Amino acid sequence: MARILLVEDDKLIVEALSELLASEGYEVDDSPTQDGAVALACAPHAGYALALVDVTLAQGNGFAVCAAIKAATPQVPVIFLTASGDELNTVTGLSMGADDYVAKPFRPRELLARVAAAIRRSQPKVARLTLGDVVIDPDRAHVEKGGREVVLSALEYRLLLLFAKNKGRVVTRDMMHEALWDDAGAYIEENTLSVYIKRLRDKLEDDPCAPALITTVRGMGYRAVG
Repeated sequence: MARILLVEDDKLIVEALSELLASEGYEVDDSPTQDGAVALACAPHAGYALALVDVTLAQGNGFAVCAAIKAATPQVPVIFLTASGDELNTVTGLSMGADDYVAKPFRPRELLARVAAAIRRSQPKVARLTLGDVVIDPDRAHVEKGGREVVLSALEYRLLLLFAKNKGRVVTRDMMHEALWDDAGAYIEENTLSVYIKRLRDKLEDDPCAPALITTVRGMGYRAVG
């Protein structure tokens, strides 16, 4: 669950924002002052996914909070909360490294969208995986073969990821059971595993009758090649 640091000295806004963010599954810590916010943000293992920072505070200001956060954890995005039409503070905040700003009064859905987008942009991208001419984009759970999208079920996709991450190694049936168990929440029978392998081959192999991407290692399991 992502944790958000809310730096705001208006109790009504803190209450409303905390409730709004909690409704979307975020955990929220708040502070009304510069020193309190910096202490929270720079604590060991603070682990914040994002900071929402008001420019004007009961003690200190949001610019100093932003500077401290970016110095300690550059990857943590900061969104400024500014008064409507306050162009100077907006420009100043962005020039100091803030990732975005939202003008008060803000629309709840817009704020949530900006928060989610900023967190998403801050996360490291997962490298694409390949298996022959099959390309897997884990960020989007998207699979292509020869430039064309391949539609897989959730279990088929999970199984393909297992093969792609263990390319060149033997993937045993126990490994397959474990991977699919987590996703399906139910035991997968031996015959069912064979069915999923056949489905993958039908969708990914140039010739499913002579598989070249997912080969059988008799008595042991399967090996992904490519």
